[in-house]
Amino acid sequence: MHMKPESFSPKHFLWTFADGVATITLNRPERKNPLTFESYAELRDMFRALVYASDVKTVVIRGAGGNFCSGGDVHEIIGPLVDMDMTGLIAFTRMTGDLVKAMRNCPQPIIAAVDGICAGAGAIIAMASDMRLATPDAKTAFLFNRVGLAGCDMGACAILPRIIGHGRASELLFYGRNMSAEEGERWGFFNKVVPANELDQTAREWAIRLATGPTFANGMTKNQLNMEWGMSIDMAVEAEAQAQAICMQTRDFERAYKAFIARQKPVFEGN
Repeated sequence: MHMKPESFSPKHFLWTFADGVATITLNRPERKNPLTFESYAELRDMFRALVYASDVKTVVIRGAGGNFCSGGDVHEIIGPLVDMDMTGLIAFTRMTGDLVKAMRNCPQPIIAAVDGICAGAGAIIAMASDMRLATPDAKTAFLFNRVGLAGCDMGACAILPRIIGHGRASELLFYGRNMSAEEGERWGFFNKVVPANELDQTAREWAIRLATGPTFANGMTKNQLNMEWGMSIDMAVEAEAQAQAICMQTRDFERAYKAFIARQKPVFEGN
């Protein structure tokens, strides 16, 4: 089963595709790009479909209008949740968690380009990405505590400590406070902070670099990063031995060798 990126036509966010890079833009700028039940589900389904979209090599996710994402829409999600029974609530929390699973399970590396407000589920989307860029004005908040909920939302208690450490994750999850861009970079949440007028261009440059790299091997790297969370060192070393042996049979490995011998830069083709 192969899906062409041109066939993706989401209703609840913008989708563009060029040079192997898919760009997802959360596009409700007048409300700082909040999520709804429908946009959550459509994002989940799209990341699941990317498993079969081999033409897509890398994904950039961004927000329109100077903000990334303000999280679940107060009127369209938070209000209805207060009136829901347990059956409805568990269906909702599993659905939102499925978005994170889909992001982690798609083979393409995901770059989050974060400007302005990045809160709640928006912070989770950034967290679930593989790399994160930010502007100096980025304000990231895992704000669940501030609305009377636990910080353990959509995998935050598992993933966030692995990115920034247990103590810092505890601080953000217990207080729900904003993490500044400077803190985020210093703590390892953001790979780089760039001026606002350079954010999209930098994200594109990073994405193109991935898209023109050995993309089969990149997918293997993401897969191993996921799998090895639950492995002993011995299991991880063996898993990597098998994964690397597979990559050594790719044409890209052979291309890199021949290019090195010829003192040229390899041109990877993802096979």
